[in-house]
Amino acid sequence: MPDRAALRELALASIRAASAVVTRGDSAARAPERKGFGDYVTAVDREAERAAIAVLRRGAPDIPVLAEESGGQAAERVWVIDPVDGTTNLVRGFPVVGVSVALVEEGRPVVGAVGAPHLGAEWSASEGDGAWDGAARRLLVSSHTGAGVAATGFPFRRKENLGRYLPAFEAALRRFEDLRRAGAATLDLAYVAAGTWDGFFELGLALWDIAAGSLLVREAGGVVTDWAGDPVAVFRSGDIVAGSPAWHEAMLEITAGSTRPPGWRDT
Repeated sequence: MPDRAALRELALASIRAASAVVTRGDSAARAPERKGFGDYVTAVDREAERAAIAVLRRGAPDIPVLAEESGGQAAERVWVIDPVDGTTNLVRGFPVVGVSVALVEEGRPVVGAVGAPHLGAEWSASEGDGAWDGAARRLLVSSHTGAGVAATGFPFRRKENLGRYLPAFEAALRRFEDLRRAGAATLDLAYVAAGTWDGFFELGLALWDIAAGSLLVREAGGVVTDWAGDPVAVFRSGDIVAGSPAWHEAMLEITAGSTRPPGWRDT
């Protein structure tokens, strides 16, 4: 079995294969099919996912795969793939689109790679070895100690989360300098790891949205938890607060008081 350094290189090869599909996709391949309210898939998503999986299966055939479009099953050790994070952006010609591959062991990411195909950027990490960009520069979270600028994502698919989200959004906008919302959580997290944003928060994301990016943030010296401050449950609920230690502490003062909707269970 390859060691983690080799698996990080494999994850990078996988996102590069998927990214090549994304950048060459023509308008016909980007035609959307509706999966649900505000949830789309294209031929590019499916082809990029197949390309990513093919690389992983050649390099580590014994590790199962859980992917957004083709599915799979969670396991003690599993590759988790988001072939196109920001499909709405892709369909509409907005270049903020991410590709994400992570190796998750016992519920936590230990290897990850994120790519921004249209922006020519990539980032990767393995647990204990730091996080790096495509130019081999080590990533470090922001050292900013002022009000800060954070990224977020709206619960547009799950309107039932608005009751939790909107008070936190208002409090964050009042407390911090500004907020950004570009529509691709994988890239939001990568830019947090790079120190571009001080932090990121959102509700109800899938594991493939946050696994690789969360590892980048942690390996860049940041903190990743759920809204109550739990560093493990975040990968079950997708309720994420990620950022520099100072920003995370400030944001957690806002989110820790958030109540979960009736009937919600942490499974």
